[in-house]
Amino acid sequence: MLRQDVARRLLEWAPRWAVVSAVREEIELLRSQLIAAPLAVPQMGGISPRALEGRVEELLRPSLVRVLNGTGVVLHTNLGRAPLALAAVERVAEVARGYCNLEYRLDEESSERRGSRHEHVASLITLLTGAETALVVNNNAAAVLLSLATLAAGREVIVSRGELVEIGGSFRVPDVMRASGAKLVEVGTTNRTHLADYERAIGPETALLLKVHQSNFAQIGFTADVSIEDLVALGRAHQLPTMVDLGSGSLVAPSTFGLEDEPTVAELVHSGADVVTCSGDKLLGGPQAGLLLARKGCFAQLRGHPLLRAMRPDKLALAALEATLELYRDGRDGRVATMVPTLAMLSAAPELLRSRAERLAALVREHAGVLDITLVEVNSAVGGGALPRSEPRSVALAVAHPHLGPEAIDKVLRHCAPPLVARIADGRILVDVRTLADHELREVAAAFARVARTAEAKEQP
Repeated sequence: MLRQDVARRLLEWAPRWAVVSAVREEIELLRSQLIAAPLAVPQMGGISPRALEGRVEELLRPSLVRVLNGTGVVLHTNLGRAPLALAAVERVAEVARGYCNLEYRLDEESSERRGSRHEHVASLITLLTGAETALVVNNNAAAVLLSLATLAAGREVIVSRGELVEIGGSFRVPDVMRASGAKLVEVGTTNRTHLADYERAIGPETALLLKVHQSNFAQIGFTADVSIEDLVALGRAHQLPTMVDLGSGSLVAPSTFGLEDEPTVAELVHSGADVVTCSGDKLLGGPQAGLLLARKGCFAQLRGHPLLRAMRPDKLALAALEATLELYRDGRDGRVATMVPTLAMLSAAPELLRSRAERLAALVREHAGVLDITLVEVNSAVGGGALPRSEPRSVALAVAHPHLGPEAIDKVLRHCAPPLVARIADGRILVDVRTLADHELREVAAAFARVARTAEAKEQP
């Protein structure tokens, strides 16, 4: 088979292993067809050149690819959460293409002493948040695990029942605590916890008071919780450290963009908490990382724990995080909201979204006129387990075809290059423009052009 013209043409541009695998798969398909219908042998053809080429292309397609996010979910966990700022992308490329001073001191006086990878971003984090010290690990769950293992292994940690949250992937606070070796002590009820509940639970085995921010769900009605300031005061009265797991930490107040209010990382640090943890790839808009902010009294313990090495970030994450933090440090007159994609999407003005949607509609009509296209108002979502009450209004393209259902259209879109991920509602495909960049609009139109061609092919006899 490899000597046939169809295979020889493929071998001119494709690696041999891919062509061999594709040929074997096509032969196996023919065998199964012959076994299933032996009387149809005279009517069967050989291996289709187009099918063989398609198999080769599928084998060579990378597993991890860029996608177009038309869902309107800004921090879509399944789609990689926060897209990086251009400055962060450029910094990653610069650091990745050669060697770097990850753990090497370039100053002449200290060149004999090994450097620390944490030093590259620690000063930026402390400057922006007011924290005394800072560490970076590979995600917020790791930051929580390291803190609990360091400060409370074998001892008790007191936390409100209403804060025993579960994050994505069925990852629960009690599970993290169990893995750290700490003992969970629940206080209060699901909807109401008071300071006296914490105080009654404090005993000789208590090591830590923990507060977990309810970032991925909301409670309304007959509720009560304890402020961080009151919890910190209680901890100090009993000489106990207080820790806050903020989850999706923000350096800018979300209310600035008309979203629900949530404390910033700096506000929590200012409250006096001994340890604050948060994510780098959510509202901060950087790479996947866990930021661990601590008072100097806790820092030495955290820095010396053996788990830290297993959780440390690599040079690419640190490069992206440093470049992102620099945008916050240097941003003036609100420019940081335009330079960090997450903030730009969350703060997008209604007129900007309407204009983007109209331009996209014109492009789709130009390239896929057979589709039924209308503009509709929709609710976007912050996503990533952040700001569950916020659903900013946006504009979406509603796309339909009389002979091609939304599931069939969605399947075509997901097989484009790049794939377009949309949502289905009321029997139509919805493409929310909030999570699309202006330079991606032509690629979206090209994806719908493929849908139009698919629909036309199905209609032909």
